[in-house]
Amino acid sequence: MRGHGRFLADLRAAGVLYATLVRSPLAHARIVGFDASAARSDPRCALVLGPDDLAERTAPIPTAWRLPGQPEDRIPIAAHTARYAGQPLGIVVADTPTAAEDLAEAVRLDLDPLPPAATLADALAEHAPPIVPGAAGNEAGSIRLGSPEEDVAAAFARAELVVEREFTLPRVNPSPLEPRGVLAEYDPGTGLLTVHAGSQSPHSMRQDLCAVLGMRADRVRVIAPDIGGSFGSKVVLYPDEAMVCAAAVALGAAVRWVESRAENFDGAYQGRGQRTTARLAVGHEGRFLAFDAHILADLGAYATQAGSGPHQVTALTLQGPYHVDAAAATVTGVYTTRVPTGAYRGYGMQEAAFIRERLIEEAARELDVPALELRLRNLIRPEELPHTTHTGLTYDSGDYGAALRRAATLAERPPPSDPPWVRRGTAVVAAVEITAFAPSALLETFGIAWSGWEGVRLRINHDGTVTAYSGVIAVGQGIETSLAQIAAEGLGVPLDWVRVELGDTDTAPHSDLSAQASRALTLAGGALLIAARRLADRMRTLAAGFLGTDPDRVTQRIGSRADPSSPDAAFHGTDGARITWREVAHRGYRGWGNRKDTDRIRLEEAVDFDPPQITFAHGAHAAEVTVDVGTGRVTVTGYWAVHDSGVLVNPLIAHGQIAGGIAQGLGQALSEEARADAEGVPVTRSFREYAVPAAQDVPEDLVIEHTCTPSTAIPGGFKGLGEGGTLLPPAAVTCAVAAAVPEIAHTLTSLPLTPSRVRAALRAAGITAEGGLR
Repeated sequence: MRGHGRFLADLRAAGVLYATLVRSPLAHARIVGFDASAARSDPRCALVLGPDDLAERTAPIPTAWRLPGQPEDRIPIAAHTARYAGQPLGIVVADTPTAAEDLAEAVRLDLDPLPPAATLADALAEHAPPIVPGAAGNEAGSIRLGSPEEDVAAAFARAELVVEREFTLPRVNPSPLEPRGVLAEYDPGTGLLTVHAGSQSPHSMRQDLCAVLGMRADRVRVIAPDIGGSFGSKVVLYPDEAMVCAAAVALGAAVRWVESRAENFDGAYQGRGQRTTARLAVGHEGRFLAFDAHILADLGAYATQAGSGPHQVTALTLQGPYHVDAAAATVTGVYTTRVPTGAYRGYGMQEAAFIRERLIEEAARELDVPALELRLRNLIRPEELPHTTHTGLTYDSGDYGAALRRAATLAERPPPSDPPWVRRGTAVVAAVEITAFAPSALLETFGIAWSGWEGVRLRINHDGTVTAYSGVIAVGQGIETSLAQIAAEGLGVPLDWVRVELGDTDTAPHSDLSAQASRALTLAGGALLIAARRLADRMRTLAAGFLGTDPDRVTQRIGSRADPSSPDAAFHGTDGARITWREVAHRGYRGWGNRKDTDRIRLEEAVDFDPPQITFAHGAHAAEVTVDVGTGRVTVTGYWAVHDSGVLVNPLIAHGQIAGGIAQGLGQALSEEARADAEGVPVTRSFREYAVPAAQDVPEDLVIEHTCTPSTAIPGGFKGLGEGGTLLPPAAVTCAVAAAVPEIAHTLTSLPLTPSRVRAALRAAGITAEGGLR
């Protein structure tokens, strides 16, 4: 905010060169020729790498989370067939950004067009063009999660009501404030490749670069500077980023590439993209019997490192906070000729919440019972926790009913007097959020080739100041402040003594998953609290040695504004003797004061924390909307959220995370959709066509409350909250629209609820601008 941030485009390097990617204009085409002779003959050109050059210099990127039967387990960098419009086919490096752009345009592509398959329907059609070799019918494999088929069938056989709908959840662009970028510098003398990248997971990026470039791990260093948002779009290594690094190695120089906004819309991995047929079976007295779903996952041109992971999470979390006799979902991955999909905030859980809560709302409408009553009747109760779902998730703690009732209470208010062309409705929905993902043993069970543990190093320096190192990354979520608070509180020192260092694979502890999946504060914070408590005990023991007493007879007294050498920051013995915090640290570094020969000298603790289980936050959201039946415009007039994320380290940051997530979710409910034409060419290539939420789309009446059920699995009782705000707005808003205009409720199965889509549904139901019936 002060202009002191150092983002990728702010970084400087001596003799830096500039890269531009040569991208395919077609969604599906065979690359017959890549003629770069004009570019290479230009004196401004430093390097051009086409598909054949890249094939010699790079290997494909490994994937980590695959479907059974997935025919392609690596991501090609050297592409001889374009599978989506915007796919990078080559790279041009020149002495200025303008020259690189000019020379990239001078490269002549000879493309043999192939039939596109831009939608799931296109890709699954009988005579659809094959996209990925070995993928019969363009299917990328399938997996079933949850109850056995016979249990699901038995539950539906007992049902008094079955609600079945087909839901379409469109692709969305993560749209971070800062697009992607790489500054790669290779030193031929040392063989060291240093990569500054807007990466959410530097260690994972380093591993993939080592595989792609055939380099040793200790010869690749990845540093994440300040990052202007990510929302999952900067989690993994992309082929274009790998090309920049390959170019730097080829030149023995520094090469910078900063993505344009148009490139971000065309080439950055998108989120969501799912068509699901789902059913809810309801028995006697409105008891839920079973959820069942078949999810068609739009993977795009290839499965990214996370691949079908988000869609598998939809299957895993479909049951939500409710009791059922059976729950299952089948996920089928489908290749299309569009940019691949990947991780995005809410990662499958938003989709599950939308599907589940819409089915419940429709069941309540058909049963003619209040939806809130139906939900409360079926919620898992606090005394029933821990509770294992039919997909194997063990919910640890919480009070789902209390959150739902509180959100409903907050939303109660007398309705204003609306004009006759305005309908008003309110809905309350609930969800459980996977956080602290994941124990490494669970990742191993699912065959996900990442580690789930988190490491920290905490050091008391010789001058008494404190430095914390963590593998998680700051992406605008305030993690530096929160980790500093945990270290300071665990040591009993002022916050300004603590400095947090993140984002450098040479200094940060290993972290595969880093800052994603609502895990950074939970896991790094839990590890840091363990380290802080150990160091606090060591400092007290050292102080006791210098004071000639026992550790349990030493009192630590540190003023909130004291510095480490101040008399107000000291350890006190019972006889009035004292020694300052700084002096204890300084003498400790000399090796003085240890009571045993086996005592460590260095005042540093390294903790590797692998949680025993996932933790589960939960929440309930209520939305009030108005629907203008003349224009179809939906306006959110009030929004109330109640979240339980365990112990909050910083309530202000927690509030900001939830509020930001709600705003993002409202955008997906009302306006966001990444669209392409029939040929698969993107048509939403700027914020003129792709509408992110504006200030007027977020109601002034936005209320967020927190309850606290501490986690029993994480030191400190923390649970995650980074995705929680995003999960429920699409479900809450859509259910509220259904409450406002029940005549069209059964049609509300697709997002976003744009005015044109809502108006079409209203007209089909015969509702006029005056709110009457034709």
